[in-house]
Amino acid sequence: MHKNLYIDSADGLSLHVRVYGEHLPGQPVVCLPGLTRNSRDFHQLALILSQSANPMKVVTIDSRGRGLSDRDADKSRYTLAVEALDVIAVLDALAIDRAAFIGTSRGGLILHLLAVSHPERLAAVMLNDIGPVIEVEGLKQIRAYLGRERQPKDFDEAALLLKQVHGPGFPALSPQDWRDMADAIYREIDGKIVADFDSAIAEQFRAADLEQPLPDLWANFEAFAGVRLMAIRGETSRLLSAETLAEMGRRHPAMASMTASGQGHAPILHLDGIAERILDFIGPQRG
Repeated sequence: MHKNLYIDSADGLSLHVRVYGEHLPGQPVVCLPGLTRNSRDFHQLALILSQSANPMKVVTIDSRGRGLSDRDADKSRYTLAVEALDVIAVLDALAIDRAAFIGTSRGGLILHLLAVSHPERLAAVMLNDIGPVIEVEGLKQIRAYLGRERQPKDFDEAALLLKQVHGPGFPALSPQDWRDMADAIYREIDGKIVADFDSAIAEQFRAADLEQPLPDLWANFEAFAGVRLMAIRGETSRLLSAETLAEMGRRHPAMASMTASGQGHAPILHLDGIAERILDFIGPQRG
């Protein structure tokens, strides 16, 4: 199904990577998860992409401090710049010169950095509910639910807790979808069901001053000009506005875009035909 690899970052941390369709030829798809999420978010999507009529290798990365990657003793290194270098370390270790990338939320912000620092590595980019302007209300929503984490007694309760918090923004999800989300977010460690990330990441986020104006990344976005680009927005997202999505399209006229109906931040990519749209987007210029 997939192979688990552990790759050293430039500063010596072990990064967990899943590879689907390891021996498939052509440019792979590299998936980068959100702030507190991990490679399991992409499991079902990776199966679809690697087992399609035109299958492709898929690489999913646990950013440092998330999933099965090492927690960093120096919490100040949980930054976009360091995590962007980690992506390059993984690409180099796997001898991947160029790839198509999917970046969900923070993963998409990492791609904004790579568009400037390593544009030659980006064959195509899919931004999942993220863009150069981040709405403060969306960040406040994330901070609110990070601040009321409850420890479920089992994965079924974890699914119920997730639905209680996120249900209004995700009316499209079925009970199995909530359970799949619980399996992606939580892990059993020492007999306890815990959110699978370094708590310092949430503490760092909660400490941010969201009353100060947020810098935008339009200058970085302009670096996508020569890259095949697709943007996906959750219909009820409070992080990526419809206005920002429209402006992204004006500045990158060739950009493909879609709205995931019945989903918020961030859309689950194997639902509602989104995976098929991704396949169509990647397909024309693979190789």
